[in-house]
This record gives sequence, C-alpha cells and structure tokens, in this order.
Amino acid sequence: MSSRKNSDFSINTIIGPNTSLQGDIETGGFTRIDGSIRGNVHAKGRIVIGEKARMRGNISGTAITIGGVVYGNIIARESLVILSTALVLGDIITRRIQADEGCLIHGRVAVCPEEEHWNRALSENKDAQGVKAALPHFSKSHHG
Repeated sequence: MSSRKNSDFSINTIIGPNTSLQGDIETGGFTRIDGSIRGNVHAKGRIVIGEKARMRGNISGTAITIGGVVYGNIIARESLVILSTALVLGDIITRRIQADEGCLIHGRVAVCPEEEHWNRALSENKDAQGVKAALPHFSKSHHG
C-alpha cells in the first residue's frame, strides 16, 4: 500500500451541526457536513451531508451520501446515496445511484456507468453552467 493512498483517508473535514459557512470548500479527503453552507463543496474523497445539514451550492466528490437539504447540482464520480430524509433540488450526474424511499429529488438525473456517457454528461453540465452564468448578463444588456 502506498503512502499516498493512506494520506487520502487521513485528511478529514467536519462542519459541525451549529456551524454556518459562506464560501467554497475544497478538501483532499473525507468530508462530513452537518451544518449550513452557502457555497460549493469539492472533495477528492467521500462526502456525507448529514440529515440536519442545509446546503446551497454544488457538490462534487467520489462517493457522496445526502441526508439533508441540497439546493445545487451534484457530481459523484463513483456513487451517490440519497437517504429518505434528503431533499435535492438540482441536477445529478453519477455512475451509480441509490435513492431511498421517501427522499425528494427535483432535477435531472444522469446515471452514467460507461466512460463515454460520463464524459458527455459532464461536458453538457459544464456547457449548461456556462449558459446559466451568461444569462443574467444577457438579460441586463438587452432590456435596458
């Protein structure tokens, strides 16, 4: 076992239940969120969004578990588990998904086990984000 593989599991980030954070988070390992975040979370490892967590932002990681409220898009490179207590308002791209009975999902869901479909879904998502970012500017410049 290489030392690099060991270090991937030793980096942990925890946002506690009474913590509120505004801004993007980028972590190198396992991340657990039980508080409130307004910003994007990008982890090179697993992400767990606890049942009491409230998030407004995009999430990307390897294996992601959602138990709370997420208002944003989710990209899970390996797998996504959506617990019965979860509410997801946003688009999902993953290779495998498990959605427990009782969870609520409002958005597009793309499950892409094959590499070709995965790359196409990521590309389409990136293009869509670019269009969404340009829309407010476009609207302002043409309605004045």
